[in-house]
Amino acid sequence: MIVRPCLISNARLVDPATGRDGSGAVLIRDGRIADVHWGAAPPAPEGAEIVDGNGHVLAPGLTDLRAFVGEPGAEHRETLASASAAAAAGGVTTLVCMPNTNPMIDEPAIVDFVLRRARDTASVHVLPAAAITKHLAGREMTEFGLLSEAGAVAFTDGLRAVTNAQVMRRALTYARDFGALLMQHVEEPDLVGDGVMNEGEMASRLGLHGIPREAETILLERDLRLVRLTKARYHAAMISCADSIEIVRRAKEAGLPVTCGASINNLVLNENDIGHYRTFCKLSPPLRTEEDRQAVVAALNEGVIDVIVSDHNPQDVETKRLPFAEAADGALGIETLLAAALRLVHAGDVALPRLLAALSAEPARLLGREDGRLAAGAPADLVLFDPDEPYVLDKRLLKSRSKNSPFDEARLQGRALLTMVSGEVVHRVEAGR
Repeated sequence: MIVRPCLISNARLVDPATGRDGSGAVLIRDGRIADVHWGAAPPAPEGAEIVDGNGHVLAPGLTDLRAFVGEPGAEHRETLASASAAAAAGGVTTLVCMPNTNPMIDEPAIVDFVLRRARDTASVHVLPAAAITKHLAGREMTEFGLLSEAGAVAFTDGLRAVTNAQVMRRALTYARDFGALLMQHVEEPDLVGDGVMNEGEMASRLGLHGIPREAETILLERDLRLVRLTKARYHAAMISCADSIEIVRRAKEAGLPVTCGASINNLVLNENDIGHYRTFCKLSPPLRTEEDRQAVVAALNEGVIDVIVSDHNPQDVETKRLPFAEAADGALGIETLLAAALRLVHAGDVALPRLLAALSAEPARLLGREDGRLAAGAPADLVLFDPDEPYVLDKRLLKSRSKNSPFDEARLQGRALLTMVSGEVVHRVEAGR
């Protein structure tokens, strides 16, 4: 950790917690933000390290609520070390790892293992989400209290939905009593069936089985009625279509403790990006129509969608270099999360403070953490980024062990130049790179 103070000056400060946006400087001391100066920078303390922001954006580091990491059990796809290196390179300072590991994160000992392993090998904060049901089987609940005490920050069955209504009702009731957050993957597997992409004209043209929007909306509607019954906190991990947005909007207007997220993929890509059977764009939920994408962007602006997630899900060549219908769902996302999200800013669809709120302040609030804000006393988890730097993504340069990025060879604009975790530099792009 940096012992001496650090002053980051000559930067464009964006505080997503308040929406404030202007030039200024931030003083860091002992792993925390000691002071935030809007306007002219103060004299640096004696012996302080001075970082020139060069007019780039300084903001709280991103918090990603949905990242699949292979460790333990699938280290050939990703490890905690490689995932955190990718996160740091993308400006992500906190990631929540999903329980779909081997063994699964459904017992306190596995939560403890992940936390200990992360402390030893990870360069960013890694927070485990525990399973809602044992073995992710959807039948028997896990021990919410013991798992929370061990360090689990939320509960989810990852890529699987809890389809049994009685089990979900009990889980919501227990989550309410323990103050836990349930994050449901809203996709009804029986309606998904053998579908592999969004149902519609594009699926018909490609000769692929479609997944109807109702696979998402029916489960979401059921869950929100159970929330009304139990009054528990509920988070729909990712919604992807206009109908789901209306369902969540009505629930929020009714005062239910409901939040939701959207994958960066569903915000900036649509079903046309599948092109000639690009398996890197085979995702869950699937890429939808352009009309649905625009509805999701509008919902983000409105605040119906609370957070943006990377849905980072590394796959190896054996599961992706297959015919589209046989390939596994999932794509890399954590390293490109910020750059892809900035497409919305450059297109004039979303203001930068609102975008960063969905990437940092809101997910931190859901987890009950102090980060996600530029304020004295907050952790010095920060990212300095150039929102305008253009480049073409080369998957070979990604820090993840797997390379299945839907943005491979895409033109992106925006790069993290400096990432700090608790005041320590974990990623830096040197001048003249």
